[in-house]
Amino acid sequence: MKVALGADHQGIDIKKALVEYLTSQGIETKDFGPATKDSVDYPDYAEIVGKAVASGEYDRGILICGTGAGMSIAANKVPGVRATRVTDSYSARLTREHNDANVICLGAWLTGPQMAIDMVSQFLNTAYQGGRHVQRVAKIAELDKKRQASPTK
Repeated sequence: MKVALGADHQGIDIKKALVEYLTSQGIETKDFGPATKDSVDYPDYAEIVGKAVASGEYDRGILICGTGAGMSIAANKVPGVRATRVTDSYSARLTREHNDANVICLGAWLTGPQMAIDMVSQFLNTAYQGGRHVQRVAKIAELDKKRQASPTK
């Protein structure tokens, strides 16, 4: 598995802990930045990681900002991304099982490194269930296509 990571200045410490954890588990990672706590704009990193995942170059993505909300909103603007903000391990597992999410968004103000590791572990180690969820995920993809076909003004 290959995992792309990105953050804003609020998420640097959590991102570093996650890269260390993932590497220790033998998971290939790419840290798309930033490298310092200088203020940056989270949509820039959501786009970079989102495109890396949507292209198929990376299997999953992890984004961290203050609450996870901004990253989730921005990443979901990238066609092919199904990003979700999670606040616990249960929602991290269910978003994979039910929604086939490919990007997880975490809030650095809301979680510590160990909780982030637990959530990411659930996210990466849970398979998509398919079944009754297939038509729902397909409808999400159709919404994505409609949005691309008629961009907002």
